[in-house]
Amino acid sequence: MKLIALAALGGGIGSALRYALAIGITKIAPASFPWAILTINVVGCFAMGVLVAALALKLNGSSEARVFLATGVLGGFTTFSAFSLDFMTLMQRKDFDLAILYVAASVGVSLLAIYAGAALGRALWT
Repeated sequence: MKLIALAALGGGIGSALRYALAIGITKIAPASFPWAILTINVVGCFAMGVLVAALALKLNGSSEARVFLATGVLGGFTTFSAFSLDFMTLMQRKDFDLAILYVAASVGVSLLAIYAGAALGRALWT
């Protein structure tokens, strides 16, 4: 029950952070491309990489920290379902070039970010 409560608390925090960041990005970025969700997913993947390294090297694999931070905070923060909706919207608008760019950037840059975050975590804690 404690781990479920930690996941729920972390999820609420992550969702609130995602909402606040999305509002901020939407105010400064062009509306024709889903910059907010792309940015959130890349930042979330980078943070997950750092967290994985921290859990392995600094936090001794604490299940409480993993559930609260990875499942809760970062699970609530990142937005794969929103990514899918944005892709569908671009396709329905027949904005095929932007849709392909969005998928490539979301997947490619997020993968680079998780590796970079893990490398940073290893550099900090080994």
